[in-house]
Amino acid sequence: MNPIPAEYKGGVPYLNVHDAKAAIAFYQKAFNAELVVEIPRQGGKIAHAELRIGSAVFMIRDEYPEYQFRSPKTIGGTPINLLIYVSDVNAITEQAVAAGARVVRPVEMQFHGDLMVELEDPFGHSWFFASRVQDMTPDELKHSASVANL
Repeated sequence: MNPIPAEYKGGVPYLNVHDAKAAIAFYQKAFNAELVVEIPRQGGKIAHAELRIGSAVFMIRDEYPEYQFRSPKTIGGTPINLLIYVSDVNAITEQAVAAGARVVRPVEMQFHGDLMVELEDPFGHSWFFASRVQDMTPDELKHSASVANL
């Protein structure tokens, strides 16, 4: 028995949403997410769901105020961004916008060699999708950041 399951590499984001059933449908339509597991709870809510976008795993659940699990809608925004690399950032952007995502920052080339977009989903979570265009050494990255006046 492996104490760290192979499918969970690194940190796994666990998103609290105000309507998990609607969020699952949105993520499937907008980001081609695959629903791996869904565990219902009383009152028609979702206690736990696991989804994948490519090899990126994330989990969601309906808010649990009694455990301080609150959604961005409840707290007035989110302090985190999720980043997922995809093969075609333009295609995922068009698909996500058609499904109801809002473009926060349009698809643009970034100083770090990625073509990237920032989207906000209808549940208040911030998503970056990127496609690597140019690999950089640490020194090239530092130089590019200094030229970008970061």
